[in-house]
Amino acid sequence: MKKYLILAAILTISSGLMAQNTEKKTTSSNTPADSLLNSLSSDDKSAPVVIFKSSRMVLSQSSETVKKNNLNFLIIHRFGDFAGKDGGGQTYFGLDDVSDVYIGFEYGITDNLNIDIGRTTIGGLADLELKYALLHQTTNGGSPLAITLIGEGGLRPYGDYPTFDDRMSYFAQAIFARKFSDEISLQIAPSYTRDNLPIPDVAGNQQQFISLSGTARIRLSNHMGFIIDYAHPFSSYRTSSNGFHDPLGFGLEMETGGHVFTINITNARAVDEINYLSNTQSTYSKGQYRLGFTISRMFQTKHKKED
Repeated sequence: MKKYLILAAILTISSGLMAQNTEKKTTSSNTPADSLLNSLSSDDKSAPVVIFKSSRMVLSQSSETVKKNNLNFLIIHRFGDFAGKDGGGQTYFGLDDVSDVYIGFEYGITDNLNIDIGRTTIGGLADLELKYALLHQTTNGGSPLAITLIGEGGLRPYGDYPTFDDRMSYFAQAIFARKFSDEISLQIAPSYTRDNLPIPDVAGNQQQFISLSGTARIRLSNHMGFIIDYAHPFSSYRTSSNGFHDPLGFGLEMETGGHVFTINITNARAVDEINYLSNTQSTYSKGQYRLGFTISRMFQTKHKKED
C-alpha cells in the first residue's frame, strides 16, 4: 500500500486547500491583475483556466500547451547522486556528474495542438511528440477539468540493436487536470509505455506496461510555486525486489517574464518519460537523489500587426 501513499497525499492536500479557499472567498482581496482578469472573464463566460505556469513540471508534462505560433525552448538537466557511495563531497554532491540532459522544442501549431521534438543523453533517445488539449477547464464552471492527450515516439539512432524496430519506443498519456483554487492545481495522468526492446534488456522484463502519475502545484506567491511529482509503473517486473523504485520529485518553480525556471530534487536519473518510467533504479534511502533544473524560454515566431 505504500506505493499509493503519495498519490493519496496529493489528493488530500488538494481537498483541504479547496475547502479553505471556499471559506475565504468572501473575505479575500483581489489584486489589480485579478480584477482585470475578472472583468475580461465576465465578457467571455467560457474562458479557459490557466492551470499550470509551464508545460513541464519536475517529472511529468503538464496539461498546458504552447499557444499558436509560439516556440518553447527547453533545457532540462539532472546532476549526479547527491549522497551515497557515488555522491557526497567527492563529486561536490553530484554537481561534478551528469545523469541526463534534455534539449527540446515545443511549437504551437494551434492553441490546442503542439508538435515537440527533443533529445536526451540517456540512450541517445530522440523523440517526436504530438500534444493536444482536448478539453479546457473554464472560468464559468462549464467544464470542471482539462484533458490533454500526448502521443510520443522515441528512436535510439546509435548503438548496437538486432533490428531497426528494436530502436523504437512509444508513449501515450491522458492528463486530467484541475485548478481547485488560487493555491493549488492538481493533475492525474494514466499512461502507456512500450519499448520494442525491453529497458533494461534482461530476462523477464516486459515490453509494455501502464503507469499512473500524480502532480500537485502549490502556489507560494504570484510568481513562485512548489511542485510534487510522482509516478508508479504497474509492472510485475519493476518492483523493489528487482531493484526498481517509483520516480518521485520535488521542485521550486519560479516565473520571470518569458522564462520559467524550476530547481528540483528527484531520484529519477532520466528526463524523458519513456526512460524514467522504464528504468528508475535509484532510491532516496541510499542517497541516490539529485539536483536538477528546467529552463523554459518562450519565443513568439509571428508578431501581430500594429494598428
